[in-house]
Amino acid sequence: MITLAAIQYSPVRAGIRDNLATIDVLTRTVRTDLLVLPELANTGYFFTDREELLPLAEDPERGAFCSWMRGYAAEHQTVVVGGFAERDARDRLFNAALIALPDGSARVYRKTHLFYKEHLVFEPGDSGFFVVEWAGYRIGAMICYDWRFPESSRTLALRGADVIAHPSNLVAAASLWGPAMAMRAIENKVIVVTANRAGEETSNGETLRFTGESRITGMNGAILSIADPTEARGIVADADPVATRGKAFNAFNDLFADRRPDMYEC
Repeated sequence: MITLAAIQYSPVRAGIRDNLATIDVLTRTVRTDLLVLPELANTGYFFTDREELLPLAEDPERGAFCSWMRGYAAEHQTVVVGGFAERDARDRLFNAALIALPDGSARVYRKTHLFYKEHLVFEPGDSGFFVVEWAGYRIGAMICYDWRFPESSRTLALRGADVIAHPSNLVAAASLWGPAMAMRAIENKVIVVTANRAGEETSNGETLRFTGESRITGMNGAILSIADPTEARGIVADADPVATRGKAFNAFNDLFADRRPDMYEC
């Protein structure tokens, strides 16, 4: 068994120091094997001008937020997955998630499916979906709108993920995305940790409201832990990642062995 945690709060738009301070407080008493933070947890979400976001984005090797995640992972021997605005050497911007391991290594997932006005500031993700392993369990990541595409979680599951970390800034009602996340867990027999944010943000006169209700979804679709829509808190749950690996559910059927990819071409 491992302990899983998601942190929910309302990031301050462009307030990196404030956001780091909030995360530091919310994680101070959390003891977990995997910690998941929301999408764009360092900067806030709603930017429509890349020139405004560019100076706030960071290099995953040197940025303050990524350094905090690496330090937390090492100090607490915890895998940390957190969303951040990434700026690469060519000044390209990506909606990204850092997966920081306790040994100091890290990998960056770049969001595959951009949502709404993200197209105005971010490049489409080019990292592809991948899985990392730590302490005998396997973690993959997808970001927010990636949930709408069953290929995201299926690809991660086929690559061996036991747990999918899902940093999010969801504006859809939880009554919509919540059942969908349960189905993603069921159809792949994986655990999903969705760290959503709460609150609202305004850009150029338009306001987005985020729906909270961060949750940890078990491999059979059960909600193992859930936050309220507006609260700032960490949620935790225990789950067995190894139990996700047997994809058979009776003597004749196996979720992956029964697949017929030759029939799926379109």
